[in-house]
Amino acid sequence: MVVGRLIDASPPALVLVAVLAAERILELALTRARLRNRRGTATHGTLEWSALVAVHVGLLVLPPLEATWLGTRAPAPLLWSAIGVTVLAQLLRYWSIVSLGQAWNARAVVDPALAVVERGPYRWVRHPNYAAVFLEFAALPLAFGAWRSWLLLNVLHAPLIARRIRGEEALLHRIPGYQERMEAKGRFLPRSSGRNV
Repeated sequence: MVVGRLIDASPPALVLVAVLAAERILELALTRARLRNRRGTATHGTLEWSALVAVHVGLLVLPPLEATWLGTRAPAPLLWSAIGVTVLAQLLRYWSIVSLGQAWNARAVVDPALAVVERGPYRWVRHPNYAAVFLEFAALPLAFGAWRSWLLLNVLHAPLIARRIRGEEALLHRIPGYQERMEAKGRFLPRSSGRNV
């Protein structure tokens, strides 16, 4: 009964959730392999990492549950717009990961021996991967019409990701040449006329 209601919630959005869940599992496996023999400093402790993982699991679980239990549905234009934004976020996310190469990991461990990356989206912004995550959190719950999940997840995610970004930037500033080459770029959007967004 519950499974039937879940499947009826929004089949296209459920497929997207399944794809994102598989991506997250692969990213964690890649991170584990990359960090096995690497030195570096993490931007956060175990508790903060666990909180971030919990919020990301919530992103994949709460919107479908809200749609199942409360019967929320996104109107077709919102559904397809939200799916489109989420797919674009994935493209940006993986462009960022490929551009960072061996420097990328989900734990935000910064190895000071690695070079500053200025290829791909890093030509224009300092944190395109986080921009992609913001887009995911903004769009995915709306694909289910799950505005309660949208509100809760974004309220929980915002302080965690803000703290992580501050910590990561502090570590990146220790890499020779990072500040000179990256500080003029916006954090999430290309900078114009002195903005730091």
